[in-house]
Amino acid sequence: MSLSSVTSTKCPDDFMVSKLLGEDEDSTVVLAQDISTGKQYAIKILDQEKLAHEDKLSQVQKEQHVISRLKHPFFVKLHYTFEDEKRLYFVLSYAKNGELLSYIEANTSLPLECARFYAAELVLALEYLHRLRIIHRDLKPENILLTDDMHIQITDFGTAKLPNDHRSDLKRTTSFVGTAEYVPPELLTTKRSCISGNMSITALIISDLWALGCIIYQMLSGKTPFHDDSEYYVFQKIVSRDFRCPVNMDTDAQDLIGKLLVVDPDGRLGSAGLGGFDKLKSHPFF
Repeated sequence: MSLSSVTSTKCPDDFMVSKLLGEDEDSTVVLAQDISTGKQYAIKILDQEKLAHEDKLSQVQKEQHVISRLKHPFFVKLHYTFEDEKRLYFVLSYAKNGELLSYIEANTSLPLECARFYAAELVLALEYLHRLRIIHRDLKPENILLTDDMHIQITDFGTAKLPNDHRSDLKRTTSFVGTAEYVPPELLTTKRSCISGNMSITALIISDLWALGCIIYQMLSGKTPFHDDSEYYVFQKIVSRDFRCPVNMDTDAQDLIGKLLVVDPDGRLGSAGLGGFDKLKSHPFF
C-alpha cells in the first residue's frame, strides 16, 4: 500500500514502545518515544495482509488523507506515516489523559461547567470539520481524547466521508455505520436509506449534530439517551425519539439537547436552515 500526503524517513527502529494504549479488530495503538527527540507519540499499527483480505486498504488511505488535512488543535495530529512489508504505521499526537468516556465514567457524570466546556469545544471542532465538508460519522466519547491540558482531540476517522467521494460511496454514507447509541434516525429509516443517493453532503453533515446531542446528554447524566441492552430496541428508541432528560438536569442543557435530538435533520439546531453554527453557538447553554 502506498501512503500519501504525510510520509517520512522514520521507521519502527526510531521509536521505543513503552505500553499498549488500545486495540480493536483492525489496529493496535501503542505509546512510543522518539529515540532521537524523546517526544511521545501514539502509534497506530495496522496489518497490511488483514486489511487487504478485508478490503479495507482504501478506507485506511482515506483516514490518513482526512487526518492530514486537519489543521486544528481539537483534532488528533498525524506526524509521520511509514510502512514495512507487513504493517502500516500512523504516528499520531499522544493525548495523555485518555478518552472522554473514561473521564465521564470515573466521575459518574461531569459537572455542568465541565460539560459546557467540552460541549463548546466540540461545537467549534465540528464547525471547522463541516467547513471542510467532512462528516465524522462516528462521534462518541470513545473517539474524543483529552490532552495534557485537558482539551479535546477528536480521533478515529475510519468511517469519515468527504464531499469528493464517488457517488456509489456517497450512497453508502447514509447506510448504518458508527455506534448504535449515537447513530441518527435518518440513517435508520427505510425512506431515507432507499433514497440515499438523493441526499446532499449538506444533509449528511447534520448527522454529526445528533451525536453531539447524545454526547452532551451523556456528559451530564453519565449514560446515553437511547440506551438498551438490545441494539434493535436502541434503534427503535432513536427513530421514535424515546428519551427523557433527568429532572435535575440544567434547563438550558435540556433545551439544547432537545433541539439537537430532532428526528427531522432539517429541524436540528445547527442545520443551515436554522442559522447554522452561529445559531447553535448562541444558544443560552453556552
